[in-house]
Amino acid sequence: MAKQIAIYDTTLRDGTQGEGIALSCDDKLRIARRLDEFGVAYIEGGWPGSNPKDIEFFARAQQELELKNAKLAAFGSTCRADVDPAEDAQVQLLLEAATPVVTIFGKTWDLHVTEVLRTTLDENLRMIRDTVRYLKDHGKEVVYDAEHFFDGYRANPEYALATLKAAVIGGAGKRGAL
Repeated sequence: MAKQIAIYDTTLRDGTQGEGIALSCDDKLRIARRLDEFGVAYIEGGWPGSNPKDIEFFARAQQELELKNAKLAAFGSTCRADVDPAEDAQVQLLLEAATPVVTIFGKTWDLHVTEVLRTTLDENLRMIRDTVRYLKDHGKEVVYDAEHFFDGYRANPEYALATLKAAVIGGAGKRGAL
């Protein structure tokens, strides 16, 4: 059986973070259509709730984008420490974006867990696992973005791999119902 490569495009989020780059909502819709025509498998639309333009994009995409090849993805983070995903406003915005795919990033570098998130390594694993599971339970295909994986792996390989395992246990990467 031949393997297929699926292109995951981040132009509409990552591509707009450069100096002097500003896309209107109309620009983002036009680019999404072109990426779909090109045959891109996944188009990351942005981070719902991060700014008014992304809120408008996801609202209009539901009505105006008729993708033939691509799946639209909303991007965001895991739930916050000590918060259930069902109670996390940012996770709820990911669901409200009404995309078939949700991409969440989680901390894989233990330094970032303790110094940036200011939580425990075990709590971070729970955040990853439970957020993925919650989104899967709501019918989403979930892509897990292992943020700073190689730095984390260099510092603590066992923990970096444990974050990937937590995402897989939650259901990341599995299509359809669990």
